[in-house]
Amino acid sequence: MVYEKREIFAEGKELRGYTVAAPKASEWNEAALTDDEPVDYVGILNRALPLDIRVLGWCPVPLGFHARFSCLSREYKYFFINSELDVDAMRKASKSFLGDHDFRNFCKMDAKNVHNYRRTIIAFDIFPVETGFMRSNIWVMQVKGSAFLWHQVRCMAAVLLMVGYGYESPSVVQELLDLSITPRKPQYAMASEFPLVLHACAFDNLTFQCSPEATNQVRLHLENLMGQEFIKTAIFQDGLPSVVLSRPKTMLKRTHIPLQLHETEPTYEERRLSKSKAT
Repeated sequence: MVYEKREIFAEGKELRGYTVAAPKASEWNEAALTDDEPVDYVGILNRALPLDIRVLGWCPVPLGFHARFSCLSREYKYFFINSELDVDAMRKASKSFLGDHDFRNFCKMDAKNVHNYRRTIIAFDIFPVETGFMRSNIWVMQVKGSAFLWHQVRCMAAVLLMVGYGYESPSVVQELLDLSITPRKPQYAMASEFPLVLHACAFDNLTFQCSPEATNQVRLHLENLMGQEFIKTAIFQDGLPSVVLSRPKTMLKRTHIPLQLHETEPTYEERRLSKSKAT
């Protein structure tokens, strides 16, 4: 079967009671879609998707299901290089995230559409990644919550990295969560989006499935991509001896201004007032 990207989501076909995306023109043999021969949705979609996107499973869902609003919890992973970071201080600071808090100082505020900034963090952990390559240096922040605000995880990661580098005290997280201490969000750069992964979403009474053949294909595809990235890393590593630092690495750290001394952003109330005046 030949798929064209521009047509893949052009129309839906009803297959044994489930609506799926399919090309407008294809060699799909509907007569062959029997209960004895289940449709390999994972294989079909993965043959149409870009190389860096893969479907891992599929599941029939009830009417009214919503991938966002039916989600019970979400788990993110944020990968980082542990270059002399104080991980114990980062872990201590991350404990303040646990529970129900107002996270308006840890997000990009959307005062027009979001009016409740309280979110619940269920778990937060920081640990090394067992990859077999640079094993002692690659770490991950793993955070699980019922829901998250816009760029919340990247803001949380940014502040924890400041703590890890010794720029901020672990108490800075509690200070930013306490609106009586920090009523306005200090301006600071979010952590990069590249290492952020939406790792898992929990749903009630859903069981995802994937054919053995599609599972093997996904596994081989990911191993191939991983091998390519390892080769790229080896190339960069091979070039490092040619670049000699003119100063010791410890002297290259940037000057840090404490977060509580940064310029601040408008509060939620100020943003709402400004929008009402504009209209």
